[in-house]
Order: sequence, then C-alpha cells, then structure tokens
Amino acid sequence: MTRVLYDLCGIDEGLRFSPYCWRVRYALAHKGLTVETRPWRFSDKAALAFADHDKVPVLVDGDAVITDSYAILRYLDRAYPEAPLLGDAVAEGRARFIRHYAERALQPAMLRTIVMDLLNAIHPDDRDYFRETREKRLGRTLEEFHSPAKGLSQLDTALEPLRGLLKEADFIDGDAPAAGDYLVFGSFMWARCVSSADLVSNADPVYAWLERMLDLHDGLGRSARRITDIEGAYR
Repeated sequence: MTRVLYDLCGIDEGLRFSPYCWRVRYALAHKGLTVETRPWRFSDKAALAFADHDKVPVLVDGDAVITDSYAILRYLDRAYPEAPLLGDAVAEGRARFIRHYAERALQPAMLRTIVMDLLNAIHPDDRDYFRETREKRLGRTLEEFHSPAKGLSQLDTALEPLRGLLKEADFIDGDAPAAGDYLVFGSFMWARCVSSADLVSNADPVYAWLERMLDLHDGLGRSARRITDIEGAYR
C-alpha cells in the first residue's frame, strides 16, 4: 500500500515549506511509516477535490483520506498505536495547547520577520493568490506588515516559556520527541526553508533543541531543500 501526502511546494518542487506538512512528515517518521510526498501548489485546488478540501496537508492511507495536520496526528495514533504521538487524554490536552501556542504566538512573529522571503519562495503563479489572501487577513499590505525587527522582538518574547521548558528537558515532550515537538518544530521548518533569517541565537536553549530536531529521523529536517539551495532564487 502506498501512503501519499500532498505537500505544499514553492518555486522548486523540492522546496517544501508548509509548517503543517512538516508536522505530518515528522509524525510519519516518528511512526516509522514510509510515504510518497506529492508536490502541490496554492493554485492547484482541483488536485484536492477528491478530499473535499482546498488546503494541505492531505494524507491518503489506503481508503482513508485525512485533512488537517492535527487530525492526521490523531489518525496516526489510532491506526498505528505503536510509538504514540499524542498519548492519553491528558497528554493530548497539552498538545492542543501547544498547537495553538505555535499557531497564534510563534507563527505570527515569524511571518512578520520572513514574509517577503516567503513571497519570493512561492511559485510565481501562486503569488497573487498569496498576496490577496494574506493581505485581506492582515488588513494591510505585505510590505506594511513586514518588519524583521518587530517580528524578532515579538518572537523573542513568545519563546520565553519554551526556553524555560528546554532548560529542564531535551524535548518539549520530555526525554524523547513526540507530537508537542513536531507541532512547534513545523513552524521553524517553515522559516528555515524559505529564509536565511536567524530566529534564535546559538546560545539559546531553543537553538540547541532545533539542532536536535534537525538531526532526528536520519536528518529529515537538516537535509530538506532550502531557498538558499536554489541558484538565483534567494535575494
């Protein structure tokens, strides 16, 4: 059986930058499950019509079609209970909090820092869509929103609870990584793939955690294609 993950790509099919898809890729690796990733672009809505959905990730596992990164993590724990990602109900409650922390505290700060790099990394055919939808959401132009100094300051503040945790443990989930780590790390992979911006200093405990996460699963994150790997793409 071939497991398929529809995965957002940019100006190069090998440039995969969705934070939500990265969560799923790490979760699949955590479970030891192989997957075929299929590149998908914002403008290719028809390719996901079978899933009655218009965003990635979409995981196809046999007859099962699952959308939304968190729902996919829950599905993987039900279908493949070995090497749990979320754990019991109490642990899953913590994971839900971590999910919202990543999406509502970390990603907005990162976006303010890297948004113009992100626009540059997106396929040219998708840029008008990205600009229109994000400017509507932000209530201003991308250029007005873009402020690396403000974004990094905002991120520095948002990372304080994570720093406290990582001073006491190697991973968000304790001695070994699990869903909490992948839910947060996906956001950092998003930034890493599209930008060369340094989001944390190498003296930060978050930096040491990032290095451990990059090396996990045979260097899944470290070997990922970045915008800086594409000749002439980064400016």
